[in-house]
Amino acid sequence: MASVVEYKGLKAGYHCGYCDSEGKASRGMWAHSMTVQDYQDLIDRGWRRSGKYVYKPVMNETCCPQYTIRCRPLQFQPSKSHKKVLKKMLKFLAKGEISRGNCEDEPMEPPMEDAVAGDAALINKLDIQCDLKKLGDNLKDSLEREEKKGKSAKKEESSGLIQSQDKRAKLGSGEPAHSVAVPVAPKPGKGADLSKPPCRKAKEIRKERKRLKLMQQNAAGEHAGLQAPRGPPPSFPPKAKSNQPKALEDLIFESLPEDASHKLEVRLVPVSFEDPEFKSSFSQSLSLYVKYQMAIHQDSPDECGKTEFTRFLCSSPLEAENPPNGPDCGYGSFHQQYWLDGKIIAVGVIDILPYCVSSVYLYYDPDYSFLSLGVYSALREIAFTKQLHEKTPQLSYYYMGFYIHSCPKMRYKGHYRPSDLLCPETYVWVPIEQCLPALESSKYCRFNQDPGAVDEGRSTEPDRVQVFYRRAVLPYGVYRKQRRDAGEEADVLQYASLVGQACSERMLLFRS
Repeated sequence: MASVVEYKGLKAGYHCGYCDSEGKASRGMWAHSMTVQDYQDLIDRGWRRSGKYVYKPVMNETCCPQYTIRCRPLQFQPSKSHKKVLKKMLKFLAKGEISRGNCEDEPMEPPMEDAVAGDAALINKLDIQCDLKKLGDNLKDSLEREEKKGKSAKKEESSGLIQSQDKRAKLGSGEPAHSVAVPVAPKPGKGADLSKPPCRKAKEIRKERKRLKLMQQNAAGEHAGLQAPRGPPPSFPPKAKSNQPKALEDLIFESLPEDASHKLEVRLVPVSFEDPEFKSSFSQSLSLYVKYQMAIHQDSPDECGKTEFTRFLCSSPLEAENPPNGPDCGYGSFHQQYWLDGKIIAVGVIDILPYCVSSVYLYYDPDYSFLSLGVYSALREIAFTKQLHEKTPQLSYYYMGFYIHSCPKMRYKGHYRPSDLLCPETYVWVPIEQCLPALESSKYCRFNQDPGAVDEGRSTEPDRVQVFYRRAVLPYGVYRKQRRDAGEEADVLQYASLVGQACSERMLLFRS
């Protein structure tokens, strides 16, 4: 079945919940029905759905530009804060332990140590092979000098970048160009004392101190001080392998004792009133939604009733598909229900599309805020994407909605690394690390640094737009000759430019 959409045009000057102004601007369309491939192509052009309404922010006009963000689960490594959330859940399930130290659902401003999201590959690159004697003699002196300086030491902007980049990586490939910062000595003639080591940041010092300690522990047979062994540097004993970061799945599905205090079950339920599981759990799911909206978003009962819940989270334009080469659950819209001891405590609304799992919304029981269910569910959805990838190799991304850099409380989405932002002009994916410097100086940015690059999927033949008119499907070129309405032509051309050539030829644009 083809997608059928009704273009609604510009909506501007309405309230923005991020900055509390009236400067929001977007263009939208009502999707009577939509194929999963069409929606995949639309979100790869900056569109997003809310129920059956599909909208695209006017990026260079809206008060808070919303950039589509995707995480790459196949390379994802949980950060320290992510691991704490997973351990907190395991302790609660195993022993009923409740940690109320931080009940915030998402870490709004995580420590700088978590900024690389636990990227073990980055740490491995920093672990340069060194001669043990040289490291022992020079590093000890260096650390002592740095510690004496303490907080009064002036930070030097004298670090260089060693870039290790896959030659095949291109700007739109989604593969990042990894950059690793290493200290570089000051150039002669600049007043630098070359007899002293270059200044280093405290984080680097801690890393080197830790590495030094490991080498001291493993330099078997040597004297107390680090001395150069004869022959190649000793390899770490087999137990060092346990220091490798655990996979996300291992952290989530760590075994629980037989007498565990609680039981958590995650169920994937299709969004369809014809599905018995969805239908039987609807009342409980609705009650949870109302409780969440009133407690977390301070909605009134009139703003979060059955009608709003159904329209927002249970009505989807996506047509369910079950192709033989797709995931076992098929494509479409789903509720991922978190059942704790027989009751629903959270629901993640997701779309499963040809190339990704797309997060739509999450609502949870505020009584369980201490479990950081926002973070926990995101990690479960990342793991779920990896699981689907095993059967369907092209399904390998996790879309987190919009990243809004101008709103600090929404920056947490950038902490799930590695991740990419969508260029709002050329619609290629750019690693978030390359985008952040530009976003610090301007709310709206073109991330593609190639000035000659254009939108490759742009509308080039508007006459080929498919129009649904009086129960007939015809190209816009034929329809236009029948109607001859200049105002309508402007709308159709705008619609075509926003959805791109491919979607404009597949989707049916309803005209009355």
